[in-house]
Amino acid sequence: KEKPKTREAEEGSSVVFEAETEKPDAKVKWQCNTKDIVSGNKYEVTAQGNKHSLTIKAVTMEDANVYAVIAGGSKVKFELKVIAKQVKDTPAPAEAPAEGTGEPAVPKEQDPAPPAAEPTPPAEETAAPAQTAPPAEDGQLPDTRQDLTGLFTEKPQSGEVTVGENITFVAKVNSATLLKKPTIKWFKGKWMDLASKSGKHLQLKELYDRNSKVYTFEMHIIAAKANFAGAYRCEVSSRDKFDSCNFDLAVHGGCTYFWNTLFCFSTDGNEDSGELDFSTLLKKRATQANAGPEVDVWDILQKAPASEYEKIAFQYGITDLRGMLKRLKKMKKEEKKSEAFLKKLDPAYQVEKGHKIKLAIEVANPDAEVKWLKNGQEIQPTGRYIFESVGNMRYLTINHCSLADDAAYSCVVGDEKCTTELFVKEPPVQILKNLEDQMVMKGERVEFECEVSEEGAHVKWEKDGVELARDESFKYRFKKDGCKHVLIINEATKEDCGNYKIKTNGGESVAELMVQEKELEVYQSIADLTVKAKDQAVFKCEVSDENVKGTWFKNGVEVKPDARTQITHIGRIHKLTIDDVKPEDEGDYTFVPDGYAFNLSAKLNFMEVKIDFVPRQDPPKIHLDCMGRTADSTIVVVAGNKLRLDVPITGDPAPTVVWTKGEKVKQMISLKLSTMVTEGDGRVHVESTKGHCIFTIEGAERQDEGIYSVVVRNPAGEDTADINVKVVDVPDPPQAPRIISVGEDSCVVQWDPPLFDGGQPVIGYVLERKKKKSFRWMRLNFDPYPNTTYEARRMIEGVAYEMRVYAVNSIGMSRHSPASQPFVPVAPTSEPIGLCVDDISDTSISLKWRAPERLGSSELDGYGVEYCKEGSDEWIPAFEGLTERTSVIIKDLTTGDKLQFRVRAYNMAGPSAPATLPQAITIREIMQRPKIWVPRNLRQTLIKKVGETINLVIPFQGKPRPQVTWTKDGEPLNPTMVSVRNSDTDTILFIRKSDRKHSGKYELHVQIENVADTASVTIQIVDLPGPPEALKIMDIWGFNVALEWKPPKDSGNCEITGYTIQKADKKTMEWFTVYELYRRTNCVVSDLIMGNEYFFRVFATNLVGLSQDPCNTKDSTIQSEGCPPSYKEHDFSEAPKFTHPLVNRSIIAGYNATLSCSVRGIPKPKVTWYKNKMDISNEAKYRMFSKQGVLTLEIRKPCPFDGGVYMCKAVNASGEDIVECKLEVRPQIIKEEKK
Repeated sequence: KEKPKTREAEEGSSVVFEAETEKPDAKVKWQCNTKDIVSGNKYEVTAQGNKHSLTIKAVTMEDANVYAVIAGGSKVKFELKVIAKQVKDTPAPAEAPAEGTGEPAVPKEQDPAPPAAEPTPPAEETAAPAQTAPPAEDGQLPDTRQDLTGLFTEKPQSGEVTVGENITFVAKVNSATLLKKPTIKWFKGKWMDLASKSGKHLQLKELYDRNSKVYTFEMHIIAAKANFAGAYRCEVSSRDKFDSCNFDLAVHGGCTYFWNTLFCFSTDGNEDSGELDFSTLLKKRATQANAGPEVDVWDILQKAPASEYEKIAFQYGITDLRGMLKRLKKMKKEEKKSEAFLKKLDPAYQVEKGHKIKLAIEVANPDAEVKWLKNGQEIQPTGRYIFESVGNMRYLTINHCSLADDAAYSCVVGDEKCTTELFVKEPPVQILKNLEDQMVMKGERVEFECEVSEEGAHVKWEKDGVELARDESFKYRFKKDGCKHVLIINEATKEDCGNYKIKTNGGESVAELMVQEKELEVYQSIADLTVKAKDQAVFKCEVSDENVKGTWFKNGVEVKPDARTQITHIGRIHKLTIDDVKPEDEGDYTFVPDGYAFNLSAKLNFMEVKIDFVPRQDPPKIHLDCMGRTADSTIVVVAGNKLRLDVPITGDPAPTVVWTKGEKVKQMISLKLSTMVTEGDGRVHVESTKGHCIFTIEGAERQDEGIYSVVVRNPAGEDTADINVKVVDVPDPPQAPRIISVGEDSCVVQWDPPLFDGGQPVIGYVLERKKKKSFRWMRLNFDPYPNTTYEARRMIEGVAYEMRVYAVNSIGMSRHSPASQPFVPVAPTSEPIGLCVDDISDTSISLKWRAPERLGSSELDGYGVEYCKEGSDEWIPAFEGLTERTSVIIKDLTTGDKLQFRVRAYNMAGPSAPATLPQAITIREIMQRPKIWVPRNLRQTLIKKVGETINLVIPFQGKPRPQVTWTKDGEPLNPTMVSVRNSDTDTILFIRKSDRKHSGKYELHVQIENVADTASVTIQIVDLPGPPEALKIMDIWGFNVALEWKPPKDSGNCEITGYTIQKADKKTMEWFTVYELYRRTNCVVSDLIMGNEYFFRVFATNLVGLSQDPCNTKDSTIQSEGCPPSYKEHDFSEAPKFTHPLVNRSIIAGYNATLSCSVRGIPKPKVTWYKNKMDISNEAKYRMFSKQGVLTLEIRKPCPFDGGVYMCKAVNASGEDIVECKLEVRPQIIKEEKK
């Protein structure tokens, strides 16, 4: 209920963390850095009901760690932050700070100024900042960017070093639970990132141990200086996880000024790069009073990188740095071209893991020496890193790139450097070996094993879509062995049933876990025994689990093995054997399986043999309780067990015994000899004792079944007895099962009973299944299933499976049957959608539909169409097999039948639910009116050139098939000129080679009985025009010639679009175009040369092109001076005419209204407006507008009295025209306000 939260505590104080659980008896465990906490001098753990607390006494800086509280399967993490103890402002000797309190004194070797020139702050002012600097860092608000999840397995600890010595800080991160490589950052103070400060005094290293999956990050400080002292911070992050740690560095042997907010590295590019250089700042600050040369801060800011802005602002006392940077952006800054590089590295490169990459730069000086750096460290040429120099080009080749090569690379030439980032991309991890389904008993251990394509790959385990994580209860354990990944479940329970999935970035695998309760079956129980003295008594039972042990009891007392008593357990069979039976062995014997609440009991009866005195010459006698051939006297033995026939006999003298099976004599033995004879393969033994003859067969087989006869003879007579022996066994295995049908996650399997039931009736069957590519069979039922058809469920759709069957009778379970044919559980598709009738006739119907919405994981095999007569339940297939199309035409139907149709989709799982028509369909053609659908391009004149092919396809509709007739200009078509082809749905007009005589209006007539429809198509065949006629030179003056001609007689069956006029000088006879697409039949040719002689010609142009022949002037003309011709001025005057009339209107009173019309006339006519034939031109209520011939009358806020007839009159010198309209003004409707 209540969770502990991150707390802050002062050094030396105590802190209490409290937690509250839902259950008062819950077990709670406290941890620090994943280690358990126990009560002691340092920690105190208390619990009262459901409230728990952890008290940390005398807090020190070492207690600043990540803590956790664990209750059941829940774990909550929190953090303790320790603040250094505050020092009161008390006077202190001047020399005290110099020893260890961090007085800001400047080392002598760094400050050449005399001591008197530097102001020394009081001890009170300097000691406090020095000691409170770390708390200022630790006491800041917690980082809320990520949840602190305790990624560090080892955190860097605070350290001390002497000036000039080295020190190393180490941080370790376990990446076993991370899906991405962790990223680490080192900081000095609050804001200074040390990644870019690597150099002479600072080096950052990274190591990775593949066995332990631990990253080790090291920060080496070399030749420490006094100004390196201060607070540091280490941050590590990986996707959604984040952790940080603070530590301090104390440097002895020197004094330094130390303020919390001023930490900087020297980045001037000299040999001391990477040094925490602060003394230079203090030096400038201290000597700032000395007058020096004026410095242009703007120039410094323009040349400095962005990371140096704060340092420059502090050096030069800039207070409004943000304002200066805004102005700096507006200042134009010319980038200085690199003198060392002609071509630099790109900002970033990407390469796949295991591949190679080549980085290239071009330098200005071909003899320049370059250095390659990786994360600030110089790279030495090895087998993986190859340096090349070709002219001005410099190359760095990295072979077999790994994740360690994912870094920043730099190339240094003199004082210049260019940098790039290399990203190494991991290939997707493939799954080589899939998970296998498992079925276990409750309490057993489960292991899911999967093999991936790469060692150390990150994987994610899920159960029913929920990610699994390692918890403190160790319910789930994850194991990695090279490419193998194992999920271990200890002591499986019913709650662990489900689908388990392993995911990589390149695939996934699913397996099912089934957990069954332990149910022990008894295949053979122990039976009561009656034995004689010195005989052997054997109690035997068989159970279903060979791993189950048990205990034997006699009259409630456990039986211990001794010289006469043997207890054996072989597989599923448990035996208790008692040799040389005595009267005290008689009693009740019980077998109790371990872990089960039932037992098996039987009784041992001791039989005493009394031998009475008989006179000599006693005829032989066989003493058997059951004799004959009835079913009740049959002796049943299980195959593989010992068959022992103990026959008591009497007779004097000792009779001879003959055993026969059928007609075959098995053994002959005389009691006087007291010997044992072994027959054949040694399985049959005959043993004689006084008064008994024992017949034994070791490991009874099926062929040993039959009627055994024993004959005893002596001189006094003979006796015979028959013993019927039946050998029972486990059944034969059934035949290979058959898969009847499959579903989305199930199948129906069927099999035939075994040919031989083993002599006992089959009580049921046990089924197993496995994935086709797996070797692990999983049992589907533990209780024998009585039928021969079974529905198996809980399978994964789309995965191939196999099935096999065992037969079970009272003796045991048979061997397994052969595996079934592989099958894939798939669900039938959903029903087809949109079934409808596309067309129907007297003997056929056309149906169409759309594919099902859900197809499942199996491909669609096709569609089956069936129909049945109305009132009948017999569905008749419309055709054999399936069709892949979504439409079908069913033919040869009887006219007038009312039929119902349905369509089903088929896949591997069988047919889907049917899609049926809403009602039965009568097979009879429906009358449909004829209708011609003229294409859009044929609704206007079709223009074609002479010689082109014409192919017109015009669709139409109508049922039954209409009669189609074509005519041209009212006359039937000539079949020799035009071809026509008709079908049920369209007609085609075809002209192979068009001619001008094919031009005309073609009419199409479609008729069904007395209903018809017509349409027309106009075809225009065009050709080149003929030449113009009568080209004449009308006048010559100056540099001009006036020409005139007549249009051609043949226009090419289309409009003449213009003329092309050309001229030619008689000297050269080269023709030049004067006018092109000239519309008139006369023109003036200008820019001629005086005194030259010219010829002229004119071509006619239409839609097809220029006429083949021109019209030439008969004679040439010599250009001479002359007067231009005079032309009669054209009269453009035109009487007024209204092109758009006034329109009657109805308007609402109170709202402005306009009346508009348009007029044309030359010269511009005078416009007058009238209302009820009264001139309203001078009334203020009306405004008249005229723009580009559009006339507008505006009526301002009309009232009902403004209604009437309005007229507009236009007058000019050529005539007049009027137009009028009616205007109705309706009063406003005022709605009464609701009270």
